[in-house]
Amino acid sequence: MNLDQTLLAAAMGLPLLLLLACASARLRRRMPALFVLAPLPALAAALWAGHDSMLVLGNTRFALRFALDLPGAMLLGCAAVLWALAGMFAWRYLRERADSDGLVVCWLMTLTGCVGVFLAADMIGFYFLLAVLSVGASGLVLQGEGPQAVRASAIYLGLALLAEAFLLAGLILLAQATPDGSLLIRDAAAALPGSPWRDLTLILLLVGLGMKAGLVPLHFWMPLAYGEAPIPAAAVMSGAVVKASILALIRFLPWSTALPDAGHALALIGLFGAIYGVLIGITQSQPKLILAYSSVSQMGFLVAVIGMGLAAGDTGTALAAAFYAAHHLLVKGALFLAVGVVMLTGRRHRWPMLVPAAVIALGLGGLPLTGGALTKYAAKDLLGEGLAGSVAVVSSIATTLLMIHFLRRLSAMTAVEADARAPAAMVTAWLAMALASLLIPWALYLAIPIDTLPKAVAPAALWAALWPVLVGALLALGLDRLGTRIPQVPAGDVGEVLYPLEDASMAAGGWCERVDAFTRRWAVSCIALLLVSLLFGWTLMVG
Repeated sequence: MNLDQTLLAAAMGLPLLLLLACASARLRRRMPALFVLAPLPALAAALWAGHDSMLVLGNTRFALRFALDLPGAMLLGCAAVLWALAGMFAWRYLRERADSDGLVVCWLMTLTGCVGVFLAADMIGFYFLLAVLSVGASGLVLQGEGPQAVRASAIYLGLALLAEAFLLAGLILLAQATPDGSLLIRDAAAALPGSPWRDLTLILLLVGLGMKAGLVPLHFWMPLAYGEAPIPAAAVMSGAVVKASILALIRFLPWSTALPDAGHALALIGLFGAIYGVLIGITQSQPKLILAYSSVSQMGFLVAVIGMGLAAGDTGTALAAAFYAAHHLLVKGALFLAVGVVMLTGRRHRWPMLVPAAVIALGLGGLPLTGGALTKYAAKDLLGEGLAGSVAVVSSIATTLLMIHFLRRLSAMTAVEADARAPAAMVTAWLAMALASLLIPWALYLAIPIDTLPKAVAPAALWAALWPVLVGALLALGLDRLGTRIPQVPAGDVGEVLYPLEDASMAAGGWCERVDAFTRRWAVSCIALLLVSLLFGWTLMVG
């Protein structure tokens, strides 16, 4: 095993080892102190592992394969930073909780699945680790307080399983189309354009991964889950976990072949979600819910970028989309941690917490010289100057409006005591995350071949980034004057239609349970087996 393979093995192995160690109650109680260390091998792999090495676990009959490409390295490295700093925040957060076992286990399970999905090079390993990720993340939501957390966790898990059902069907069709029985993701993506089931496969993959990315209208799990999850859990879910679906889109789609029908449809859905998330977000009053709807909007915009690249067959889309996703990962994780810190800080000490939050929040709208401006610039050529480009500009204006609304609501959520201060570990984690969200996008832009820096900081580019932010700020002033006249939309919006179905589903579940109990009786099962045998025999005789 060479150095690259060792790094890949350590990236997956350490979180898994810590998760297995949780079987001991004594070790489990000490695990929060190791949260900050668990993702560090993944960070080392993202920085130093080569992109041509593959780790094979198994034998010739069955093996799982792990590798790291450039988009995966970008997202894995940024995710590792978020997991480490959010882990520091969670360590201090858990000191206030008596029942920390559930969060500890689910945290390490989610981390294991997250790193595994970013590294998976074959379809079997990807699907298995995606399931681990979904179960762990639903458990993180469950660590919230009250019955609403239970409901949010159930909806998250239910939609995750539904999405994975679509995804499984798509992966099976992909495996059928891949030559020589290869299960490697790169071979499947290359074979997709020539597959006899190309259109059906694309629909299944896009529906499954789109649901996990929070595309409208099946986005309602996102505000429910992020709103109920504990702050550190919401930070890693909104930042790192949701990016698994984006990386899967980047890896499974065939960028060398233009697919205009699927690409334009995907872009249209994404751009609608980008505007819809803002429209519902400005009706919310809780900072966590505003950030959740911001994620709905940002994921819609990112999927629109992917759709336009797919329509054009632009091979540069993968890097541009991964860069945009990496920036969003850092910023959204930082903003959720900011919510936790500001809520524990009195009004006399809130400004040192709010000013960094304001800079990175406005960066989502494209504030010049921030990572957000760089990502908008990187996506500009993919969206073009037509309708998609115009909607992208409107999205920047709307995002600025939503972020100012978030900052206004955040500043009102300070602690009751004016002199209160958040714990030092939480403040350190938040400020380090804020700094990372400002610096890492610049480092990535300089390190990867997206475009030249002089073009990104030219006066024309800076003005193109600035004026939508200014328009959004003016609209925010008008929104402030409306005050309470803005209608309040319940968290989950279109998901509220599921409420009437809950009683019916509970009744149906009880009926199915009674039927199952009846059919498992010895006499009934024997008679059923006899009838099936007779029917089978009669079918053979008729045949």
